[in-house]
Amino acid sequence: MYYRRYRAPSIWQEVERLQREMNRLLESFQPRRVQPAPSFPAMNLWVSDEGIVVTAEVPGIKPEDIDVSVVNDLLTISGERLPEQVGEEVRYHRRERGCGKFARSIQLPFAVDANKVEASFENGVITINLPRKEEEKPKKIKVVAK
Repeated sequence: MYYRRYRAPSIWQEVERLQREMNRLLESFQPRRVQPAPSFPAMNLWVSDEGIVVTAEVPGIKPEDIDVSVVNDLLTISGERLPEQVGEEVRYHRRERGCGKFARSIQLPFAVDANKVEASFENGVITINLPRKEEEKPKKIKVVAK
């Protein structure tokens, strides 16, 4: 007669089983719809030899409520979105658009000439032109054959 020898599970198998059970238990307590908040305002940035162009989406905000500043190689866009004025007899059914103060800073890849920065606003998008400092611009070096 053949007897199969019983082997107890290893300690690591038990640890893995316990970890799986704990993960399953913790997942049941986490809300399924939680998503990280996106950065506001959403930005795009283009770089060329001449400088940088930044666009930022700021819908529902007046241009006079937006501040743009450049310090060394740090661009900061800040402002405030005021809450919509609705009557007191109205209750929100859904409210996804945030309001309040905001600020977003982004480090630029090189120093810009802060005195020549220009910003324009159209259709809820602010466009910022940041010219590169002359000393930061790439220099073309002529190679001479001997």
